[in-house]
Amino acid sequence: MKKQVILAGLLLCLSSTLLAQDFPAIQQLAQRRVPWLAKSLVLKNIPAENDKDVFDITTPGKQVQISASSPSAAAAGLNWYLKYYCHRAMSHMGDNLAPVSPLPAVKEKVHINTSYDYRYALNYCTISYTMSYYNWKDWERELDWMALNGVNVMLTTMGTEAVWQHTLERLGYTPEEARRFVAGPGFTAWWLMGNLESWGGPVTQRMIDQQTHLEKQILTRMKNMGIAPVMQGFYGMIPVNLKKKMPLKVIEQGKWAGGFQRPDFLVPGDSNFTRIAGIYYEEMKKLYGNEIHFFAGDPFHEGGISKGVDVTAAAATIQQTMLAHFPGSTWVLQGWQANPSSALLAGLDKSKVLVQELFGENTANWDTRKGYEGTPFIWCSVNNFGEKLGLYGKLQRFADETWRAAHSPYASLFKGTGIMPEGIHNNPVVFDLMLELAWRPEKTDVKEWIKSYVRYRYGSDNADLQAAWQGLLATAYSSFPQYQEGPSESIFCARPTLTDRPVSSWGTRKRNYNAADFAAAVATFLKAAPRMKNNATYDIDAIDFQRQVNANKGEEIYTAMVAAYERKDLAAFRQSAASFLALIAQQDLLLSGNPHFRLDTWVNAARNLGQTPAEKALLVKNAKTQITYWGPDNPDTDLHEYANKEWGGLLRSYYLPRWKMYIAALTSQLEGKQVPPTDFFNWEKQWTSR
Repeated sequence: MKKQVILAGLLLCLSSTLLAQDFPAIQQLAQRRVPWLAKSLVLKNIPAENDKDVFDITTPGKQVQISASSPSAAAAGLNWYLKYYCHRAMSHMGDNLAPVSPLPAVKEKVHINTSYDYRYALNYCTISYTMSYYNWKDWERELDWMALNGVNVMLTTMGTEAVWQHTLERLGYTPEEARRFVAGPGFTAWWLMGNLESWGGPVTQRMIDQQTHLEKQILTRMKNMGIAPVMQGFYGMIPVNLKKKMPLKVIEQGKWAGGFQRPDFLVPGDSNFTRIAGIYYEEMKKLYGNEIHFFAGDPFHEGGISKGVDVTAAAATIQQTMLAHFPGSTWVLQGWQANPSSALLAGLDKSKVLVQELFGENTANWDTRKGYEGTPFIWCSVNNFGEKLGLYGKLQRFADETWRAAHSPYASLFKGTGIMPEGIHNNPVVFDLMLELAWRPEKTDVKEWIKSYVRYRYGSDNADLQAAWQGLLATAYSSFPQYQEGPSESIFCARPTLTDRPVSSWGTRKRNYNAADFAAAVATFLKAAPRMKNNATYDIDAIDFQRQVNANKGEEIYTAMVAAYERKDLAAFRQSAASFLALIAQQDLLLSGNPHFRLDTWVNAARNLGQTPAEKALLVKNAKTQITYWGPDNPDTDLHEYANKEWGGLLRSYYLPRWKMYIAALTSQLEGKQVPPTDFFNWEKQWTSR
């Protein structure tokens, strides 16, 4: 009994010590992810330096002490110690977080500060391509990763469905009518950006309530971790049918990609603009509180129609209305294509604006537009479109361009870095580097930086791994000058054709690197396999790298198959076609061995989020439609295959049968038979409903 009392007292003291520490949310993060370190971790609050975040790392006695100026900086400091002393890390593509004992000592105090205000994360599209079917466990993991990587501002538009529902009900809609405006969970990103409405719906009330509850959990955790949310602002988007309920001055926005009807744009000069915006912001406050300091929302996104609108005056009204309801808030605008226009920026209080150089791996609008005409901006990379699989990342360009911006005439406007992927479950090296650059004032040589990445990615300094990654930097991860939207695509995922065209409308199948050199680097990487047993991150990368080798090989066989058909060489065509189909089957087998690369991981997440059979069916339909023909129900849509995936199960059930149908038809043609064209669109639609 005496021993039990002593033990209880010790536990109480330990608990009190943990609770008494600064940054309890970061201590709890450590307990979730690295409990072997948490018991020795001490977190202390220290002042910022020049109003910018800072952290120190020391190891007094047997403790690991991280002194930081904010919860975000404390988490970044914890991650720094994990990566550079314990050689451990967390990622979207596997974790290397096995216990380390004894804990490494820091011989001299590590002092790291940042020159920037913001470390930003997430594209609208990420929320649909990656996070459509996240539950709280998934979000908890996501937020832990964000915190460890120092993110202090993050887009979080989940739960906007309820804001719109309540707003529309106050404008005379029934709950059912309001829900019909909302897009399905696989397509909410493009609804919020004003590109479409309703597609993938109608959602149920329970689904809206579920997202509202989830958003409240997310916002609470973000607040405790020092991550400011970027919420959805009111920028004039309204349902197409609202003008039938009340007299409004609107600009119809026409069609978006694929043929989707866009929502209308309510002209800010209309007397109802401030009223509707006010209702929207009142409902936002009721649901999510007053502590919102950033709002996103882009009028005329991707080709919207501004003719007939005084854009400068409209922008001023949009911002003034936002500031009236959330004083001091910042309008976050996407620097994408022609957005934000000079006319729009001219109407704004630029001290309350933040422009994202969205596509930094290919653009330098911050420079050509003279710091966005004197507007604060951050430098970001998209790197991935549609969450397609593919190794890609202009890593040295990331380092060079952020350094250039920091030493440019617009340095005072340069406020930070960010990651803006359309999908985040890929290329973990890209996100690690981009977010770490905010803490590296010197110009980074990626060839040197990658050596530490290898150590903490795999927990090993194996010579083959190091040599392989230098080869990867020279090929798939090289900073080639050519324009490219995301990774090179796999011919396996293409809607079958003999024409040399991309898999998706804006993608590319071209490899801007030497495929043989890349294959040699992967072969070197695989040589380390006997010494990497039971290493999750190595296994995942080995599969991903070999997948890319196979996809590259597929291009060669496809080219031979097309050439044989054009020569009308039936024997050669049959041989190359058989090899091509066999390689797709091999790719499916390779990828089916790990849940990171499987169709059922995606589909089961969708199904499990539903409660009733009808909800489950709707969610699965959203999931399957998004990754195939996308939408709308229009055979001429140019969005098909936009979010194609080299996934086990998808290759087997979708891409391989589709190629088999096509090859059978070509074989019949070479045999002199009349063959009607294959109706791929209807076959694809049927697959999404099966």
